[in-house]
Amino acid sequence: MHIRKVPGPRTVQLPDGGFLSRGDLPPPTTKRWVASRKAVVVKAVRFGLISLEEACSLYDLTQDEYCSWQTAVARYGESALRATALKKYR
Repeated sequence: MHIRKVPGPRTVQLPDGGFLSRGDLPPPTTKRWVASRKAVVVKAVRFGLISLEEACSLYDLTQDEYCSWQTAVARYGESALRATALKKYR
């Protein structure tokens, strides 16, 4: 098995004791953003697995789009990332 060298950590430990690795991230070709995929990207940036710039370039996101996800999670939790919850939480 070949492990590609990447800058930064390969895994980070979350406050709940779990781990998040680069393998847990959604594929870069993701077009359909469900709440769980958004939450993984927010966690990865928050806990230092990837940088904000790397996340934006990898997933073709704007910083405003990512910041809206981060704000929604901080204020209301991961359930606020669901598309059906937009009116309820914003």
